[in-house]
Amino acid sequence: MPITTAPKLISGNANQPLAQAVASRMSMHRGVKVGLVDARVERFNDGEIFVEVYENVRGEDMYILQPTSNPANDNLMELLIIADALRRSSAARITAVIPYFGYARQDRRSKARTPITAKLVANMMVESGIERILTLDLHATQIQGFFDIPVDNLYASPVFALDVMHHFKGNMDDVMVVSPDVGGVARARDLAQRINAPLSIVDKRRGKPGEVAEMTVIGDVKDRVCLIVDDIVDTAGTLCKAAEVLMENGAKEVHSYITHGVLSGPAVDRIGKSVMKNLVISDTIQATDAVKNCPNIRIVPTAPMFAQAILNTWNGTSVSSLFDHKTLGPIYEGMYRS
Repeated sequence: MPITTAPKLISGNANQPLAQAVASRMSMHRGVKVGLVDARVERFNDGEIFVEVYENVRGEDMYILQPTSNPANDNLMELLIIADALRRSSAARITAVIPYFGYARQDRRSKARTPITAKLVANMMVESGIERILTLDLHATQIQGFFDIPVDNLYASPVFALDVMHHFKGNMDDVMVVSPDVGGVARARDLAQRINAPLSIVDKRRGKPGEVAEMTVIGDVKDRVCLIVDDIVDTAGTLCKAAEVLMENGAKEVHSYITHGVLSGPAVDRIGKSVMKNLVISDTIQATDAVKNCPNIRIVPTAPMFAQAILNTWNGTSVSSLFDHKTLGPIYEGMYRS
């Protein structure tokens, strides 16, 4: 089999702007143009997905860039079918770069007679010919164990740490990181340690799914600039309620740093009317016009991190080096200079 001379990128329709940005960053790093493999990913009239790859990929190291966000089923099927097309075209290795891993919230049986859909999705990906997964902030880290192939789970907290230290420079003594629930404490603590800030928790008790019956703040947030940290914001009901509770407990300001902006249903409208000064999300999910136009939503890019992770994977060097915000600083050059 021929020795591959460069990583090759191919993208589905889920987040073309991110795929183009990753290719652009890789071009800059390598000093040669890196483009997306010419292909078509289309739908027949009955909704069936069809993929045709126009370039030779025999013996190539292929990277499919495709978050499995809304519409989750369509984007997941695109990913699987692209992988099958590449496998049948004799690609040497197929890596799925999945910035947002859909179905990750179904990682265990919450009640009797319910599925573990994250495991089912993992099985489907392996069967399609995918040999490695590269993703960001899995909702549940144990999902890595659902795969019998390597899974590299990157973290948004180093990028968020850079953003916080830039935007709150001179005011860091007032900053407090807040976990919106007990289950997210590890994620919030990680950011708190990176920026040397104290940690607080909002303890919530749900009445039924999608509704929060009661919230209690654990920790003193009076006169603090509170940063709520989580991995997913969906309808934003819990997030906006947590912001209100923090303000009622004396917080000076409330900002939120959430990796994946699912932002379904009334989310954008809720955030626009919320007491939160800013919601910072990443671009793992392609932003709608409503999200882009919301004055208190800001988007930070993940392309520099994914581009470097792909190059490290291709070169056989460490991906875990990207877990450190000091390592990511030069990669995000220009964005967070004083």
